[in-house]
Amino acid sequence: MTSPFRGLRAALAADPAVGAGNVLTTRVERDLHPDAPALTFDTPVDGLPAWQPLSVRRLDHAVRIRASALHELGIRRRDPVAVQASNASDNILGFLALTRLGAIPALVNPLLDGPLTARYLAERLGPGVRLLADAEHLNALTGHRHTPLADIRSLVAGDPDTAPTPYRHWGGDPIAITHSSGTTGLPKAVVHSHDSLYAAIRHRLRLPRPQGSHRMLSALPSPHAATLIAVNLALSFGSELLPLSRQTGPDVLDSIERWRPASVYGFATTWTDLARHDLSARDLDSVALWWNTGDCAHETHIRRLVNAGTREQATRDGRVRIPGSVFVDGLGSTEMGHSHFFISHSADSSRYGRCVGRPHAFVDCAVLGPDGDELPPGEVGELGTRSPTLALGYWNDSETTYRTRVRGYFLTGDLMYRDEEGYYYHVDRAVDSVDLPGGQRLHTALCEEHVLAACPEVLDCTVVAVRSGDRTTTDVLLQLAPGAAPSDDRAPAIRDALGPDVAATLRDILVVADEELPLGPTGKVRKMLLRERHLARTAAA
Repeated sequence: MTSPFRGLRAALAADPAVGAGNVLTTRVERDLHPDAPALTFDTPVDGLPAWQPLSVRRLDHAVRIRASALHELGIRRRDPVAVQASNASDNILGFLALTRLGAIPALVNPLLDGPLTARYLAERLGPGVRLLADAEHLNALTGHRHTPLADIRSLVAGDPDTAPTPYRHWGGDPIAITHSSGTTGLPKAVVHSHDSLYAAIRHRLRLPRPQGSHRMLSALPSPHAATLIAVNLALSFGSELLPLSRQTGPDVLDSIERWRPASVYGFATTWTDLARHDLSARDLDSVALWWNTGDCAHETHIRRLVNAGTREQATRDGRVRIPGSVFVDGLGSTEMGHSHFFISHSADSSRYGRCVGRPHAFVDCAVLGPDGDELPPGEVGELGTRSPTLALGYWNDSETTYRTRVRGYFLTGDLMYRDEEGYYYHVDRAVDSVDLPGGQRLHTALCEEHVLAACPEVLDCTVVAVRSGDRTTTDVLLQLAPGAAPSDDRAPAIRDALGPDVAATLRDILVVADEELPLGPTGKVRKMLLRERHLARTAAA
């Protein structure tokens, strides 16, 4: 059946002026399905109850209200404005309103605490940046130096009829600042352009519409670059999107049962949270597609998810719905602007081992050695990538911007190799990998994958390895599935999974509670902090 939005996709794909800053205004100006449902929020918006969809026209009205109020507060073209709020609606409407004015929204994860937010604002964005936040986060910053602009909820007093004419973006205009996960320290402020945040969407507009894209649920943090891409993807495809304000496993599962999405977007931590639950006891039949970005997902979690849901399949008798779903895995980062790799898994998939698939058509990538030369298949090196999706660089930090560029490649910090068929495999982050005696190297992420495969009762695993002098020591931290006995001896299976070289460095296997693992704002384990604790424990011993 022909999609009623095929003309919309063709019109946007053919217009080189369309980008991440003006999809909404373009649809309104050109009368492209303005009454079709677009975004649904889990909180009320301007008198509209939670869970009730906003049409494109109603969404534009809400944005004009906020743009008018921001203009009255003196916000103009190129003004950087930080936004920190708990509700997805505040983040997304704040982004759309600021970009309408040509300002630069700097979205801050609401899980950053007050002191860390204050440092990020001062050291990354600059001491003069103005802040839009909800009352909770304004209160958390009391006593810290910052420049508040307004409570973000007060913007609802704006007059939509006095909103300025939408700013006309140029492709290289900075359109947003989002930040990295902060697992290695203070998050870095990453600058995206009008073209870069839309490049992958423009590519996808020319492809057949994927199954499940008509109704999408986002379990991504709402201030993340991936959410901004999801919003513009939905507006460009004529899809309905529900971005969640809370992304815990129970919140995601409850929202799936209530809203009935056809696809779910999330990070690797999302699938870990879902795997804690008995998915067979939940009504997930609406889901045909799970879409992962950021870190690649673990095989054990993927296999649980693809056994849930249902999807359409072409048969001699026409299209029928069959049990099971598809999981699209990839590898991306804030700086990469979009996943640069993809691989699809179903119940009968067999290519795992941290395989992230092949690169998208818009990506030119290579595995590089220490001197920047490309390595042959089978050799582990650092991923370098070129793509129109790449961020412009780091705000107020040209040193880091240029340190991460070699021969025109952006260095992602990921250690990978490719096989003879052109598939890429992720083994670790460079900062987490350590040397072993004899010229070998310990890759913590790959070790975690092996432990999870060997121990089905282990829900998640964190490997912490530290090199001190000529000695490497390793701890394995286990989070167990409900009902698993902490006292069971898992050492033989874990040693076999790690292999003899890594097993020789093993100091402890510890069962830990969730709250014992320090997490960054996007849910990633802060391995740097764990290594510091590891060294302190070693010194005390």
